[in-house]
Amino acid sequence: MAGQLANVAKTFQKLTIASRCRIAATIINPVKDHEPQILSQTSTRNTNFFNKLPAQDLWKGITSVSNAGKKRGRAKNVSKSKIKDLNRGQIIGVGKANIVWPGLSAPIIRGKELVEQHQLPEDPDREKKLIQIRDQMGTIKRPKLSPIERGWSGSKLPGRSIGRPDPVEEDNFEGFDTKVLELKTVFNMKGNFGRTRRQSALVVTGNGNGLAGFALAKGIEARAALRKAKNRSAQKLMHIKLFRNHTVCHDFFTQFGTTKIYVSQKPEGHGLVCHRAIKTICEVVGIKDLHAKVEGSTNVGKILKAFFLGLIRQKSPEDMAEEKKLHLVEFCKENNYFPNVIASPKECRKANEIPKDEILDFKQYCFDGRVVLKRKKYPPFYTKFRSYEIYLKKQEKIRNQDKVRQHLIAEYGEIQSFLTEKYPECKQYRKPPKEKEAEEES
Repeated sequence: MAGQLANVAKTFQKLTIASRCRIAATIINPVKDHEPQILSQTSTRNTNFFNKLPAQDLWKGITSVSNAGKKRGRAKNVSKSKIKDLNRGQIIGVGKANIVWPGLSAPIIRGKELVEQHQLPEDPDREKKLIQIRDQMGTIKRPKLSPIERGWSGSKLPGRSIGRPDPVEEDNFEGFDTKVLELKTVFNMKGNFGRTRRQSALVVTGNGNGLAGFALAKGIEARAALRKAKNRSAQKLMHIKLFRNHTVCHDFFTQFGTTKIYVSQKPEGHGLVCHRAIKTICEVVGIKDLHAKVEGSTNVGKILKAFFLGLIRQKSPEDMAEEKKLHLVEFCKENNYFPNVIASPKECRKANEIPKDEILDFKQYCFDGRVVLKRKKYPPFYTKFRSYEIYLKKQEKIRNQDKVRQHLIAEYGEIQSFLTEKYPECKQYRKPPKEKEAEEES
């Protein structure tokens, strides 16, 4: 009996090596088999620094900064160090020494046999797998977006749509859309709170039909800042004049701070050739054709304010005609540069009433006498060759042949002269097909 109790005590000792509580077996009077044996239990607690504190507090000691350090600005790179779960990928009872622990990594009794502690062959790839799992914890997987939902650069928020503003009473803002122009992290250093971190969001909202507004808002989280800016922009809507519902009313120059923008009116089908922030604003406002040149600072906030200032200050054709006391005439390529009077004043000035130094060029008038800074265009290298002069002389007799052909086809339906009705021979000769020739011969 005493021998059996001793074996049981030894087995319990093996099973509880890794636990906090150990069972110590003490045999009292193990002399006679018929006398009762007493098994005493003494508990010992193995505690240290690492198992006294939870994992979150231990990681906090590495990744955080004290309050005194925060006041001195030492918490700049705290967000870069990520907390890792070191228990991930590990199995209880399985460690560097691959040992079978009955009751922990294996059953105590398997069938009718008592499982004993024994060592298994080592796993050489175990450490590599654990390191690989821990390295993957720090990487952030960004969600994949469709090409239509993407912003200016992949899945980042600037340039992306965040929906219409929240409804206010009966107004649901149907047809409105909000797009993010800027989302950044800002810090504020204070003596009592230290370095406080917040998110700043700049958005623009509009209905695509000349009604738009923008707003800037801050919040502790990006989602709160975006929602606040979106709803705030809906309260600051402005009406913007559009020319034929596709472009600006006229060319204009606008400036805010050190940002200068030269905006040019373009015909239908031209598209938006401009800075990406201006393109996003135009999509919200409803402008489809535009050319804009930005000079100076390319700060998104300044570009936004400068462009909106220019849109608000636009003049209608009637206002410009009344201001100059002259007719406003349009010459466009689509109409073959045929003059088209857009607006006329009530009283028009005569030629002798116009001073010599007055700016009559429409573009110069819109740009306030400023000139767009353009890169000098150099002629192609082959224009200096002698062979290019010979080529030009050969092409002189047919220099406008393609344009004339297109014009004749558009005018008469085929290539013919305007004297064809009077002189039928003034018509392009077309060789009959071979089939018709064979029929005529037969």
